[in-house]
Amino acid sequence: MSKKILTLIILLCITLLATETKAQYTNFEHDGITRQYIYYQPESLNEQMPLVFVMHGYTGDAVSIKNYSQMNDFADQYGFAVCYPRGTVDPGGNRFWNVGYAFHPNETVDDVGYLTQLAQYLQQTNGLNPDYTFATGMSNGGEMCYMLACQGYDTFKAVAPVAGMILQDILDGCDAAPAVPVFEIHGSQDGVTPLAGDPDNNDGWGSYPSIADTIEYFVEKNGCTTLIQESLPNTNTSDGSFVVSEKYTEGVNQNEVWYYKVVGGGHDWPGAFGNMDINAGEQAWLFFEKYINANLSNTYNRFITNEIQFFPNPTNSIVNIKSVATNQILRLQLFNTLGQQQKVNYKNNQLDFKMHPAGVYLLKIYTNNGTITKKIIRY
Repeated sequence: MSKKILTLIILLCITLLATETKAQYTNFEHDGITRQYIYYQPESLNEQMPLVFVMHGYTGDAVSIKNYSQMNDFADQYGFAVCYPRGTVDPGGNRFWNVGYAFHPNETVDDVGYLTQLAQYLQQTNGLNPDYTFATGMSNGGEMCYMLACQGYDTFKAVAPVAGMILQDILDGCDAAPAVPVFEIHGSQDGVTPLAGDPDNNDGWGSYPSIADTIEYFVEKNGCTTLIQESLPNTNTSDGSFVVSEKYTEGVNQNEVWYYKVVGGGHDWPGAFGNMDINAGEQAWLFFEKYINANLSNTYNRFITNEIQFFPNPTNSIVNIKSVATNQILRLQLFNTLGQQQKVNYKNNQLDFKMHPAGVYLLKIYTNNGTITKKIIRY
């Protein structure tokens, strides 16, 4: 146990030495405790007005993850607001999120309540959309993400833990919770929260299942029926690692569960430490953006799906697309089952599939009234 905590402390020290940006904390009262957070809103928010929480690890702090995650930069790029909340301090002097570690038997701080109320406050005071609040975090912050998925689901609509795990006690109480999309990024050589889990609590954190079992649980909970697996481009061959992607799709309400296994990676935040092929913060946002798009598609489907007709489907050559009422088709995007964009040959309300091999395709249709996605089968 002491070696693992020492590893986390060393990681924190490296982070603080590498960054000199000082935090501008804002106070927030919850349960009689003065909590603190850092809030950043870019000059231009996208039209969906989303909010992303980014939570530090055990022994870490909000300012450190703000710097190494680079989430302010991604907020500028993609147009979302970001909050870096601060955990409380345990008797050992370490900041933490109260997920129920075995060595924290007497901790009673309600972090689910704090984060939920803080999110609602930020939504109200900054005009943010309550339908699009998300959470990501490193290690203990990732474990807090799982806790929010099981207990704070009314506020947090999707979570992206990095190097985290879900304690068995939290998992046991999660069955009654609705399905929440989950995206885990985890190193295969993680020595703090190993892939194999720790069902017997040998390391002292508490009992928790393997990462594979955790992913399987949320795949089943979200009702995902399709697996898309691939190795991501190994753009940095000097970091000793590469990323294998597993994306479980076609779940309830188009929910998805993603798992990025960093082969050769450790207890790291990719893009800052360890693997440099991806940036965990940017990947988390792309996952959240996927949820937003799916949610918008579901909303618009009620109004426009029946007003756009596709025939024949399945097809061996041509799909006719007929739009009725006030819908105007603006553009089309076509993807194969690997998520790779395909060439679109669309003319005179006909989509030509003769150039594409047999298989299942997803056609994304952008109209003046919204966006929908249609499955097309080419035989």
